[in-house]
Amino acid sequence: MTNPQLPTPSDEALQASLALILHIRQAIHASGGWISFADYMRMALYTPGLGYYSGGAAKFGGAGDFITAPEISPLFGTCVANTIQHVLQECGGDVLEIGAGTGQLAAQILLELERLDALPSEYFILELSGELRERQRKTLQTLVPHLAHKAKWLDELPKQFVGVIVGNEVLDAMPCELVRFDGYNWLQCGVVENGSDLAFEHRAIENLKLEVACEGFPHIPQYTTEIQLEAQGFIAALAASLQFGMILLIDYGFPAAEFYHPERSMGTLMGHYRHHSIHNPFFLPGLTDITCHVDFSAIYHAANQAGLSLEGYTSQASYLIDAGILDRAAQMEIGSVEYLRMSTALQKLTSNAEMGELFKVIAFSKELQGKTAPGLGGRDRSGEL
Repeated sequence: MTNPQLPTPSDEALQASLALILHIRQAIHASGGWISFADYMRMALYTPGLGYYSGGAAKFGGAGDFITAPEISPLFGTCVANTIQHVLQECGGDVLEIGAGTGQLAAQILLELERLDALPSEYFILELSGELRERQRKTLQTLVPHLAHKAKWLDELPKQFVGVIVGNEVLDAMPCELVRFDGYNWLQCGVVENGSDLAFEHRAIENLKLEVACEGFPHIPQYTTEIQLEAQGFIAALAASLQFGMILLIDYGFPAAEFYHPERSMGTLMGHYRHHSIHNPFFLPGLTDITCHVDFSAIYHAANQAGLSLEGYTSQASYLIDAGILDRAAQMEIGSVEYLRMSTALQKLTSNAEMGELFKVIAFSKELQGKTAPGLGGRDRSGEL
């Protein structure tokens, strides 16, 4: 189960992973010997107490499996706050962050909104993981104790929300379906037991939405890719919740023409374990993150069908620069330790060789009539969708 080239989990972590595998095997038995990959991914990530996002293992930062933009520099949250402040001036309301990770982004946004004299009445956080909720509380109490009372945790989306909804690296963590072309037909990838291991087994597609989604894919034998039906449904749910304001989503991915390129024949599915890339989705379930890149064209079409207006689509680099990251960086004392740290962070956040190009920013709105918000006035790439 373990790879000698990778860090070995503790006995406690390994036992938790084995317990999750047993849970998954029981689900496979209950379903007649086969479950969809989306069902497997959902259990691997979100099974209460055992899944990757609902267990107790460190996930973010140097001690975890990957680092997100808010952990790299507080300048990231400063830029997001600039966008939020502009929108709240028109629509009022509050902020709702989806999946707040460590709570770093929430702290950064609240601190900058306070500086801008634009604090909302409440900062809602939709977080299903009890372990992450507690971590977020501790982060806010440590970094912004005087603002921690603003945070309110939700179990579900509000029925009617006014303000700004923010999601940083949320869509990539939503369960996806896998499909493969066998040379004649598209097949749905599922998960079965193979002795003591879990393995793929492909079956004919019975879901009409999956079948329709495959029509435009390259017909290349063994071409394998992901379809994010759950993420598309989540956009529709956000649209139903939002009454007036903006949805701002930041994640890594491509428009459909790049996502389903003939040369991307193995898709984008991957795992993250202790800052290593894992290409076996069955490696240490519950201890390894499983993710796929975002098809931003599909997200756009889902939003459009749900009645949202596209406010902008651009790279993270363009977004951060237009939102003022260089102006804030210029305020630091040249040569100081903070300046040197900021320079390194700026490179990672905006360089095309780092996060600047791979990560995209897409924003949707409902009932907004004002000027383009900071961050969305740079290079517009909406034509690529």
